[in-house]
Amino acid sequence: QVQLVESGGGLVQAGGSLRLSCTVSRTISSINAMGWYRQAPGKQRELVAYITSGGFANYADPVKGRFTISRDNTKNTVHLQMNSLKPEDTAVYYCNVDRRTGPPSSWSGQLDYWGQGTQVTVSS
Repeated sequence: QVQLVESGGGLVQAGGSLRLSCTVSRTISSINAMGWYRQAPGKQRELVAYITSGGFANYADPVKGRFTISRDNTKNTVHLQMNSLKPEDTAVYYCNVDRRTGPPSSWSGQLDYWGQGTQVTVSS
């Protein structure tokens, strides 16, 4: 069974930094992208950033210029460096693996894998 193990969350003051890491327990075939989502209390889960197998990174507008996503394909690991943190970044952060490669007709098996979530709390 594949597991996504997250680490690096915690409590930090506004303006501080945290680095989240996510390691996949075993190789997953046909990965399109790895990324991070977050969910704040009372809100829907939202995309924070993702990075494709080819290294293309995309960020949600609220985190552009502050967060950096990186990926180590040899270690099945994805990181999220979070700088200049704000209280509104407070949320549970979830690691995601997306297997939607190629046309939809070619998709098979489990398309998304999720980590258990790690809490990030930014105090003002």
